Amino acid sequence: MKNNNKLTGKNILITAGAQGIGESITKHFIESGSNVAIHFFSSADNAHRLTNYAKDKGLKAIAISGDLTKEEDANDLVEKTVKALGGLDILINNAGSLVARKLLSEMETDFWNKVMDINLTSMMLVTRAAAPYLAKNDTSSIVNLASLAGRKGGHPGSLAYATSKGAILTYTRALATEFGAQGTRVNAVAPGLILGTSFHNTHTTKESASETIAGIPIQRAGNADDVARAVLYLASEYDGFINGATLDINGGVYNM
Repeated sequence: MKNNNKLTGKNILITAGAQGIGESITKHFIESGSNVAIHFFSSADNAHRLTNYAKDKGLKAIAISGDLTKEEDANDLVEKTVKALGGLDILINNAGSLVARKLLSEMETDFWNKVMDINLTSMMLVTRAAAPYLAKNDTSSIVNLASLAGRKGGHPGSLAYATSKGAILTYTRALATEFGAQGTRVNAVAPGLILGTSFHNTHTTKESASETIAGIPIQRAGNADDVARAVLYLASEYDGFINGATLDINGGVYNM
């Protein structure tokens, strides 16, 4: 991978940065010469392996555990990041989960609230804590992970997840307006079917994946690297004009 000089020496915080798409994003930032703070909830071994990988390249790196639905943990994550790296240039809000598939008729209020907390409230808490540090830079950026489900509604049983991911699209636009004056751009990516991740290994059957792939114009599923490259592009355009946008990564399924 070519070294992206715009990312060399930059300080990056990636939530859920030790598995699936988050792991790929973390690796791409490391390969671009960035210092990384890797948040994890359950992937401790992989998080520490990634920090060692970064340190072997002479970069600053720290792995930080936490439940980001808790305000205290979100604040602690940002404080530890800034202390370890010396500042914060880029925030990648990647943490999220479908949790389980439930139709509206099966929906418990507690389950609905749990999904919203994991996907949306956690993003607000981390961003709120990070905002003052991002504002110290003339050029900083945030990239939020949404989903094709937030565009199209997802498959049956995705109601809570799709709603939360749709809200992230609006959250991104609103925050881009709010943060523009402080020099922080805010954008999002909306991945479609990305195989090889624990998300789809858990929640997508082989039959469902095959059916989805048949409807993708380029006739293949995506992979984590497809998403990571797009995230780095949006994060690194320091002199760019892209703000409040959502980049769809789905092989052409949704192209409005």
